Amino acid sequence: MNYSSLRTTLKAGSIVFGASALFLLVIPGAFLGLLGLEADDGMVWSMRMIGITLIALAGNMWNNSRNSSDAGVRNVALVMCASASALGVMTLLMPGQLTWFAYLYAAIGFGFGLSYLINLVRK
Repeated sequence: MNYSSLRTTLKAGSIVFGASALFLLVIPGAFLGLLGLEADDGMVWSMRMIGITLIALAGNMWNNSRNSSDAGVRNVALVMCASASALGVMTLLMPGQLTWFAYLYAAIGFGFGLSYLINLVRK
């Protein structure tokens, strides 16, 4: 396993999730619009709730990348590999017409999933 690269991927993911969290908290309607989804009150509230959760996730990813043992980093990377890949899949399964932003968001999820996977199996 390439623990240094796993730690770097966790840090990069933390930054991306942190930026997404701020986007979701500050302008959730714009995020929904970019995904091609309707920005009704319920969806805006849901996006803000997801934003709050992403702040916690981003903080934990950053903390684990810096302070966890190699075994701890491996465990977090396994969870994030599955989660990032699932994010890509769920984005593509979104109801409605897929937009350029949805494809980009899915690609980012798949990219992180692939990075975790490569570094989990690489010596």
